[in-house]
Amino acid sequence: MRATMKAIVSGLSLALCTLSYAQELTVPPPGYTDVIKRSDLVQRENQQFPLSDQSNSGKWTLNAQFTDEFDGQTLNTKRWHPSNPSWKGREPTFFHKDNTRLEEGELVMSINQHGDTKLPKGYSHSSGFIKTKERILYGYFESEAKLMDAPWVSGFWLTMGTKDWWTEIDIQENCPCVEGQRHDINSNLHVFRSPKEHGNVKKHFSDPKKYYHPDEIQKGYHVWGLEWNKDVIRFFIDGFMFREVENTHWHQPLTINVNNESNKWFKALPDDSRTDQEYRVKYVRVWQQSQ
Repeated sequence: MRATMKAIVSGLSLALCTLSYAQELTVPPPGYTDVIKRSDLVQRENQQFPLSDQSNSGKWTLNAQFTDEFDGQTLNTKRWHPSNPSWKGREPTFFHKDNTRLEEGELVMSINQHGDTKLPKGYSHSSGFIKTKERILYGYFESEAKLMDAPWVSGFWLTMGTKDWWTEIDIQENCPCVEGQRHDINSNLHVFRSPKEHGNVKKHFSDPKKYYHPDEIQKGYHVWGLEWNKDVIRFFIDGFMFREVENTHWHQPLTINVNNESNKWFKALPDDSRTDQEYRVKYVRVWQQSQ
């Protein structure tokens, strides 16, 4: 299997940055950059430190302001926006706060829990979205989650858009319920625009990569991690670093986002026979190092 997948990788290598129209830059690449083996994955020994650094060699300190174990009765709205205050959602799925709840120590995102609310024109379904009210620069970001087994993308990502500066880091953006995507691990980095002192970007570029995971991602919980500092950005799955990128542009404080959404490029368009499926998140944890 590994030899076969490596052949696919070598035959479908991608350029570092894919330039296109802005909304199309979320498209997952056609081939795998690499293959993850089960022997690469890490067994957790403690909950105090990132799964990839259980001995805390990086000297990580938990940031309580951004960490949430979701063990309350209701969402902490001092920390989170209960929906996205500036984005309705990608049609035909609208972000509605009633699709998000806490249950048995988990954040649960559902579909179509909007009651009698009339959805805006162009929207036929609703889903969930939470977004931190504060922004953060650099750190280690980790979430353990079970992705939806239905055609809505489950996401965990960082972003911020202003008039002069808009960047994004997609820690995970996946729709593994779709045939042909059950083993896919997608990550992406975007720069929509940046000021002169941070690259002077005028045209949106992105750097999407796709990796093969040995398990069908939708069948169980997985730990998604991101180490982000002034020099590098590292992506982790189940404690294994599968991607490292030089940090050339991502020096803007960002918000943390968790959501489920429609996305035609991931073949994530509503299926009314599967609206009972959920995106379940055990926690969002953030650690930082002394600057």
